[in-house]
Amino acid sequence: MDGALREMRSEDGVLVPKAVIGTNAWGDALYGKMVRGSYVTEDVMLEAVKTAVRVGIPFFDTARDYGLGKGQPIVGRLCGDDTVVSAKYTPMGKYKQGQVRASFEKDLLDFQRSCVDIYWLHLPNAIEENLSEMIDLYREGRIGNIGVSNFNLKECRQAKVILDKAGVPLYGVQNHYSLLDRKWEKDGLTSWCKENGISFWAWAVLEEGMLVPPKKDEKNSIMKLMFARKRRKLYPLYKTMQEIGRKHRLKIPQVAMCYVSSKGFVPICGCRKPYQVEELAAAVSEKLSDEEIRLLEDAADATGVKILGADMFRFAVKKK
Repeated sequence: MDGALREMRSEDGVLVPKAVIGTNAWGDALYGKMVRGSYVTEDVMLEAVKTAVRVGIPFFDTARDYGLGKGQPIVGRLCGDDTVVSAKYTPMGKYKQGQVRASFEKDLLDFQRSCVDIYWLHLPNAIEENLSEMIDLYREGRIGNIGVSNFNLKECRQAKVILDKAGVPLYGVQNHYSLLDRKWEKDGLTSWCKENGISFWAWAVLEEGMLVPPKKDEKNSIMKLMFARKRRKLYPLYKTMQEIGRKHRLKIPQVAMCYVSSKGFVPICGCRKPYQVEELAAAVSEKLSDEEIRLLEDAADATGVKILGADMFRFAVKKK
């Protein structure tokens, strides 16, 4: 592994990212324009990858369905040996033996790699069966770390027991978390992760653009139209974020990123352009005080804005 990546490991060799680049918005022109409001060419995304390596956050998180299936191959074309790839297996329907391995082989073809640095079980379906296949791949040296995503505390504990029996560490939990949705903190999941030395990765840190104040000339997209009314209710929160941001030379979206990292979690933020990567790196290099965190949380709660958050994928979890 590249020397710079070695420096991003703890004393016991565990990867410790400051932040992660999300690739859910990486896709073709049609997807970019319709869903995200703009299309970014691969040469621009390549510069973003190079920037991520330069500023010390060469971590890229993806999944088979990102960018309507276009995201993973782009990651494979753009992300070299000096980057860390985080990928997922999403179990849907009834479990079939060998399904994880079959999907994993397809992932490797997308990534043009012989192994994946971090592999997540994307939903808590057939937990023991799916994790058993991932454990086999881990023992073969084809998966560097195993994590779980969109799991509640009970399911995380179950996953850890399964992995502990196999002598394999649970690397991390990747769940929805932001200034507007702190359920996993209130439920005790994040404290459980800290107590057990398990990394907590937070996705939707900017809530699909809701924690980005609207611009007069911004282009509409499906995501922005969906949340337009709720964004208008967030102006008092934007004001608080702006005031705190001035003290740290951060923009409002960067305050949302800095908030997550200041809580001890790893923010995953979608970046397609170099300046977005630089802003993410700058955000996680700052640290908010306990008082600033309290002010932000109070302001967020006062808006009364509710979102489809922590449980948004429970519909896909098979009932036992």
